[in-house]
Amino acid sequence: MIHQNDTILPFAGFGVGLRRTHYDDFLSADVPVDFVEVISENYMIEGGRQFRILEEVRAKLPVIIHGVSMSIGSADGLDSDYLTKLKQLEQRIDPLWVSDHLCWTRTSAHNSHDLLPMPLTEEALQAICQNIDQAQSVLGRAMLFENPSSYLTFPEDELTEWEFLTEMTRRTGCYLLLDVNNIYVSSKNHGFSSEEYLAGLPLDRVRQIHLAGHDPATPERDIIIDTHDREVCEDVWALYGKAVAMLPQPVATMIERDDHIPVLSELLGELDRARGIASEAKEPALI
Repeated sequence: MIHQNDTILPFAGFGVGLRRTHYDDFLSADVPVDFVEVISENYMIEGGRQFRILEEVRAKLPVIIHGVSMSIGSADGLDSDYLTKLKQLEQRIDPLWVSDHLCWTRTSAHNSHDLLPMPLTEEALQAICQNIDQAQSVLGRAMLFENPSSYLTFPEDELTEWEFLTEMTRRTGCYLLLDVNNIYVSSKNHGFSSEEYLAGLPLDRVRQIHLAGHDPATPERDIIIDTHDREVCEDVWALYGKAVAMLPQPVATMIERDDHIPVLSELLGELDRARGIASEAKEPALI
């Protein structure tokens, strides 16, 4: 079991997701980022060109491996074969850290390939903490877990999401990957305050921030959809500034784009904006 003294040290860097579109950029020159993040499942393989490219990039930069299929909220427990492959990847790459999502993705017979929401109940909390303990024990390290974007709530909910995350970190010693866009999306879909969400978190457990774009609500659809297919909007930039100002330690910040991926220079421009906002948020106020 992982306990509170298994520390993940803060890392004050700015990075992007490593996507196939930009492989040549990273192989041909030094890209001005402090780290890259990859989707774990894309590299849980024996070898091949894709894995060799990851190894070449890893020789230059720290790598974060970020999963989408651990299904940490599964009532059926974790898939031992998945954990074995993830452990093998972790040993081969020696990542900065390993992360996944507060969600479930599968049952014993079906994989949804989607990040499905958790009921925010004590029963679900007990199950997810048991699964986190198992995953962290297999990996031999503490993990980060990301707050999801959501489009529904459960009538059985007993906790707010920030209360759930707080208790989850306390019981398991895990850390948080704070997706600022997901906070914004869920707050608009469910009518809670983004600022109250941030204030209710154990901010000392945050080690990374994700920034991404979303599909705004329309007259025909009154919910916001987390799509990762466009640039970060102004409201999310503003919330990022508030979050960074509240954090008691530096964190890693990443621009996340998974569809309609632009040229790398466009993402680096957004990353420069994140650098500027973070720097300004941490400047002492003038009296």
